[in-house]
Amino acid sequence: MQISFQTPHEEFCFKTATSFSVARGRGAKRTRKLFLSFDQAIAHGKTFQDGKSMIYAINEMGNNAHICNV
Repeated sequence: MQISFQTPHEEFCFKTATSFSVARGRGAKRTRKLFLSFDQAIAHGKTFQDGKSMIYAINEMGNNAHICNV
């Protein structure tokens, strides 16, 4: 998957990520599942087949950034 970073912060979080999360839904209905690799997060997000799975990169310092939707 080709990633197009919108900000330096997104690129920093992706390059230093120790985990990735897949978030779906809004507000109280939001769900989140953690993965150790970007590829695992992408594979899980694609199972919903609606393009609404939001992938976030998370690093050891607690920084996080939205990377893409799948």
